[in-house]
Amino acid sequence: MTSLGTKADEGDQIEIDGVPIGKKEDRAVYLLNKPKNVISSASDDRGRKTVVDLIDAPYRLYPLGRLDYDSSGLILLSNDGELMQKLIHPSFEVDKVYEVLIDGLIKEEEITKLEKGVKIENYVSAPAKISLVSKNENKKTSFLEVTIHEGKNREIRKMFETLGYKVVRLHRIKEAGIELGDLKSGEYRRLKPYEVKKLKAYLNGKDL
Repeated sequence: MTSLGTKADEGDQIEIDGVPIGKKEDRAVYLLNKPKNVISSASDDRGRKTVVDLIDAPYRLYPLGRLDYDSSGLILLSNDGELMQKLIHPSFEVDKVYEVLIDGLIKEEEITKLEKGVKIENYVSAPAKISLVSKNENKKTSFLEVTIHEGKNREIRKMFETLGYKVVRLHRIKEAGIELGDLKSGEYRRLKPYEVKKLKAYLNGKDL
C-alpha cells in the first residue's frame, strides 16, 4: 500500500485498478449462457448472483445489455465501452432472437397482431418477427421463435400478456449475429477474434 506523495523509482511498474499505466488493456468479449435467477449486472445491492460472478476472467467485465432475472440464454460481456454503447443503443436496432414457450394455443391472427406491434402500458411494441415452431395440444402450450430489436423491460412477456398468454420459458439464442450454440446453462467462453470482427461488422452495418 502506498500513501499520498509516494515516489516511484526508475523501473517501478505503476498500476491503476490492476492495469499498468501506459499499457492499453486487452479488449475481450465473453459469451455466457445465463441461467435463470441471475442478475444481468456487474453487481447487486441485494447480494444476488450476477452474470459477472459466473465468469473467471482477468478483466473487469460489464454485461452488454440485459436479460431478465427469470429468463435464460445468451448474454455478452466485455470491457470494451465503445462496443457496449453500440450494442445497447436503440438506434442500432440490434436483432435479438428468443425461444419462447407460452401457456396456451396461440392463433395465427394473434401472431400477426404481435408482429405488427401491440399497446404495452405507455408505448407500442416495435414490429417483431414471430415463427410458430410447434404446438402441444395435450399440454396446451405453444413454442415460438421471436425476433425483436427493442428489448425494453420484460417486453416479450408483456407482449404475450396483452393477448392473455403467460410466458413459461424465455431463452435467448442469438444477438447481433452471435449464436449461443451448445453452451450449457452457466457455461461461458471468450469470443474468437473472427467472432468479434463479425460482431463489430454487424454493428457497423457492413457486409461480411
